[in-house]
Amino acid sequence: MKVRKYVAQAQPVTGGGIGMRLSIIVPVYNMAGGGKLNQCLESLMSQEIEEYEVIAVDDCSRDGSPEILKEFAARFGDRLKVILSPENRRQGGARNLGLEAACGEWVGFVDSDDWVARDMYARLLARAEETGADIVGCDLLVTEETGRETGSPVRENVQEQTGVLGTAERRKIVLAPGSMVVKIYKRTLFTENHIRFPEKMFYEDNAIAALPFLYAKRFERVEESLYFYYQHSASTVHGISVDKCRDRMRAMELFAEECRNRGFLEEVQEEADYVLYELGYCNTLFSYLQAEKHPDRKFLRELRDYLLSHVPDIGANIYYGERTDEETRKLTELHLKSPAWFLIYYRVLHLYRGIVGGLRGRHMEKAE
Repeated sequence: MKVRKYVAQAQPVTGGGIGMRLSIIVPVYNMAGGGKLNQCLESLMSQEIEEYEVIAVDDCSRDGSPEILKEFAARFGDRLKVILSPENRRQGGARNLGLEAACGEWVGFVDSDDWVARDMYARLLARAEETGADIVGCDLLVTEETGRETGSPVRENVQEQTGVLGTAERRKIVLAPGSMVVKIYKRTLFTENHIRFPEKMFYEDNAIAALPFLYAKRFERVEESLYFYYQHSASTVHGISVDKCRDRMRAMELFAEECRNRGFLEEVQEEADYVLYELGYCNTLFSYLQAEKHPDRKFLRELRDYLLSHVPDIGANIYYGERTDEETRKLTELHLKSPAWFLIYYRVLHLYRGIVGGLRGRHMEKAE
């Protein structure tokens, strides 16, 4: 497959060469509207560091995104690499193309509808130099308006996951690796260990987010929200469909397969089983039910069989009672016994709560 690369004046893309500190990889797909792509690129091109490159990979956009990328390449020259993928490989495929072109000692990933603080990468790199870490992260802030740097802060990792990574820390990270976009990684974690994103699917992060940590020696954090996550109706996490649900299920299967093939499964078996239950099964089941007015009973049986085939005795998992609330456990056990009765019970419960919530709302209105 031939990949087209573009920089200003059609110069060949040769990479950053010796001394390149950081490569920032940005998958792009139909982000021209509303100034989203411009906002993202402006924030990346104005970072307070030297010797870095931004690699923007257009994944067959059907809007004006390629033209915006070319305009920025003309402005910033070799600082910005633009790769035009000849086929739509989704975000994982675009990130893989970026990894193949990257020259930095470190790599970071940014979604093209988000943006970052001007000092984000300077602070992450400084923290890496201070501590000798090979992964460094920060927190993010969720905003609903492009360009706004106010919103809801989200803590992406906890202190107990940081420092020198032994078995205890790695197990905690497998349970909750946090977002990849708020971190920088030594590029050798990907190149030397042959870590790549699954392609042509959603939720690709779920399949590999914890893998670099299983090879890393030290993880550190900057305790501040430096990444701005733009949440809107067109985001990947919205618009739940059966196909997207199956992608999330497959992503967790892939993660378990990677752990097994790389020899890590014995160390993190309980954690890998639990996150397959939590993300692959539980989150998929309930997000599907909330989004779908007329759930497909065949798909509900498929989900039940998925869990039984991968984690047949989830109740014995050490995290099941600790991290799963009582109601979710009850619903899980009912679903595993009978998807049909589960659906009836879930609908009655949902209807009851809707009625009770409506009555409480009217009561409060009268009281006011």
